[in-house]
Amino acid sequence: MRYHNPIIPGFHPDPSICRVGGDFYLVTSSFEYFPGVPIFHSRDLVHWQQIGHCLTRPSQLPLDGCRASGGIWAPTLRYNDAVFCMTTTNVTGGGHFFVTAADPAGEWSEPIWVEGAGFDASLFFDEGRAYFQWYVYPVGIHQTEIDLATGKHLTASRVLWNGSGGRSPEGPHLYKIGDFYYLLAAEGGTEDGHMVTIARSQTVWGPWESCPGNPILSHRSLDRPIQTTGHGDLVQAADGSWWMVFLGTRPVGYPRYHLLGRETFLAPVIWEDGWPVVGNRGTVDLEMDAALLDAHPWNTTESLRDEFDHPSLGFHWNWLRNPDPTRYSVSARPGWLRLLGAESTLNDPASPTFLGRRQRHLKSRVTTLMDFHPQSENEEAGLVVLGDNHHHYEIGITCQAANRVIFVRRKIGTLQAVVAQQPLPEGQILLRVDADEAWYTFRYAIDNKEWLELARGETRYLSSESGAAIFTGTYFGIYATGNGQPCQTPADFDWFEYEIMEGPE
Repeated sequence: MRYHNPIIPGFHPDPSICRVGGDFYLVTSSFEYFPGVPIFHSRDLVHWQQIGHCLTRPSQLPLDGCRASGGIWAPTLRYNDAVFCMTTTNVTGGGHFFVTAADPAGEWSEPIWVEGAGFDASLFFDEGRAYFQWYVYPVGIHQTEIDLATGKHLTASRVLWNGSGGRSPEGPHLYKIGDFYYLLAAEGGTEDGHMVTIARSQTVWGPWESCPGNPILSHRSLDRPIQTTGHGDLVQAADGSWWMVFLGTRPVGYPRYHLLGRETFLAPVIWEDGWPVVGNRGTVDLEMDAALLDAHPWNTTESLRDEFDHPSLGFHWNWLRNPDPTRYSVSARPGWLRLLGAESTLNDPASPTFLGRRQRHLKSRVTTLMDFHPQSENEEAGLVVLGDNHHHYEIGITCQAANRVIFVRRKIGTLQAVVAQQPLPEGQILLRVDADEAWYTFRYAIDNKEWLELARGETRYLSSESGAAIFTGTYFGIYATGNGQPCQTPADFDWFEYEIMEGPE
């Protein structure tokens, strides 16, 4: 049987997975976005639905002043004694911690903090003990036993493994399989040299024997449509089969660049001579043949159109850093989402008035109906394509000499310019962004009439290869700002639609 990679498209890196009975649960990194650590549910490893986030409160996820690609790195999800445990590192807000929940859909507990420099925290449970692993640059993977009630170290930390020879042996995951303990790592950095490696030992503390077939997964130096494969996690299904989830990218163009961020992929695993063999003996494809579990597609799918007629937003929406809830409302004008711009802008490492969802397909389209009548020249609102605070495009409305204008602006590093603008009559307006591999095209329509193209922007300038945030992916979103002053005029959005122009979800 055949399945399609990635299994979770768009910015969903560093996947970690666990199984409870016939159910699989998976988390990914979230960096500077809030809520943090999206959690997904599947019964067949191919069809996934998001059921919530692990970090939904500022007390769990302080992100004030968080730089782009800071915040939450590389979570690990495990199940122990009828409790789910998600371990991670907030690299700009407190360090290592874990949260727990009886129900993975939440709510999750307040953090229990664990001392130690570094990142990529993980937990392993064995015979009533909890072992905590993490990576310290450039030394290697460390481990200590901890008290689950307090997070305090019960043993001195030790360096477990320095990897198989690649740089940055990070992302540790520890397992007990048969007669051995296995330590999985991500080496080579998270760019084109990325890879998954593994070692084994007869004790939880080592010494560790490196797999003679390392790396067990890597596309380094290979001309494949999937690149940067690495940072994996193993899981065994109830039927005894083994699988690995891992991150990868789908670059486009020449020179190559990736736009959607690092995504979540799946590969079957077999065991030979006590070592795992991943996918096609260390490589994977967009279309994979495998002995799949019984298919379990979900009856409900992620909404592609939001009418903003419910008191809460869907799980696919994110804010930048910790939002000010007073600047967002679905009740001030029923059936509309109201944004009130803050002083901060999309250029600032702050929490501007912004709400976005991941771009998950190269060929896609987003459209919104906006009602906004700015009263001063500092006020603006519109639709944005966001790489990070230094790389974004927006089509927006502002005021000049008491008249409304519509504009397209590009922000690429230190360069910023309005590349097109037109006078705009009063009334509601439709805004649209059409995306393909090479271009974002910005259009608008008045009174549901003809779509008018205002400008275009190259997709590559929002990629990490062009200097945008290295660890995240592109977002489509809506925003409002007072450009250094609080807005007095709200921007209202009637609906927001994401369309897939081709290819599977």
